[in-house]
Amino acid sequence: MFAAITPAIAIGSAAERTRLIPTLIFIFIWSTLVYDFIASWCWSANGWYSQLGGLDFAGGTPVHITSGSAALAFCIFLGKRQNHGIDEFKPHNITYVVLGTTFLWFGWFGFNGGSATAANIRAILACTVTNLAASFGGLTWMIMDYRMEYKLSAIGFCSGAVAGLVAITPGSGYVAPHYAVVFGICGGAICNLAVKLKHIFDYDDALDVFAVHGIGGLVGNILTGVFADKNIAALSGEVIMGGVINQNYIQLAKQLSSSGAGFMYSFIMTYIILLVLNKIPFLSIRLHHDKEVLGTDESDHGESAYYFVERVEKALNNIFLKPIPQQPLPQEANIHIY
Repeated sequence: MFAAITPAIAIGSAAERTRLIPTLIFIFIWSTLVYDFIASWCWSANGWYSQLGGLDFAGGTPVHITSGSAALAFCIFLGKRQNHGIDEFKPHNITYVVLGTTFLWFGWFGFNGGSATAANIRAILACTVTNLAASFGGLTWMIMDYRMEYKLSAIGFCSGAVAGLVAITPGSGYVAPHYAVVFGICGGAICNLAVKLKHIFDYDDALDVFAVHGIGGLVGNILTGVFADKNIAALSGEVIMGGVINQNYIQLAKQLSSSGAGFMYSFIMTYIILLVLNKIPFLSIRLHHDKEVLGTDESDHGESAYYFVERVEKALNNIFLKPIPQQPLPQEANIHIY
């Protein structure tokens, strides 16, 4: 499941610009050459990060930093959407955003709690800290947005909740519940600020994947190095040295080593894979200009999510945009314009 969802997160940055079949081929190659390698060094008993003593309970580096850096490489390689910087791109369906966040939040209990691989007290704690971090992440992001426009946004809360979930992922099986509040607040605040990077460096990350998953994963890895508690890990028999709170200060450097290595490996390999695919006939990732304007629903799937709306729109255009025949005014008409 982790191997399936990680590339699905990564390609979100390139929404509305990619061809379906080449993207599926990219996912297969990327999962094999990028995700499998990084997951092995973190979770295999023979992996260098595992042997180093690094801590990553449910995928801070293999899932989030890896997908976030791949998303950054993807959107830089593809370039920006048509009219990017001219048109204002907004969420097309807020109801779907809230519903999707609900599914993610629920699924994350399996994501983090399930990483305990047993129905035990450690799994319960992992679910507890997951819920706390998501809650405080959502509130933090919403409050930070409130300072700009004095409005409480549902989209803002959903974005912050996901940022909190991302941040707590690597430490979900290692930290006590009260520290989960710190993960949520830091994840929501830092990821909110990281969204501004796409405006500063002018890249088109459609779903803010790098800001939420890449930066959020980095925040989670660092905080895990600080707040990991050897007593929490011992609940299921795992022996660790803990983090800074257990006077194991070197753990912070170990966490940073995985974060940096995962980011650079994923970014470079993603760019190389895209570069090679783009040289192969019929496998270029970017949609043709005309198809991009038409939309991938119709160009690649032959379907439309809003067919009824389109029919109504065409009918209204026929009514209101139809030329009105000009009738000559009667000679006796006396019109004065003031």
